[in-house]
Amino acid sequence: MEIAKGILVGAYFIVALALIILTLIQTKDDPGLSSTITGSSTNNFFEKNKGRTKEGKQKRWTIILAVVFTILTIALGILYMA
Repeated sequence: MEIAKGILVGAYFIVALALIILTLIQTKDDPGLSSTITGSSTNNFFEKNKGRTKEGKQKRWTIILAVVFTILTIALGILYMA
């Protein structure tokens, strides 16, 4: 059981570090409230293919790592409670 805890803690550390780095290197692309007031449209080619860009891939990996981080947190909580 101690080996499993060690492996999970190591994976937890790596995922946490990767999640922090990915979060910090992302750019803020949200136009904010001004686009709501001015009514700018987001129905263009770039918005439709945003997932294929570098920023789209970074966002996808951030979400994936956040889910893995949450699962590891729950698993470690269960292991340390037992």
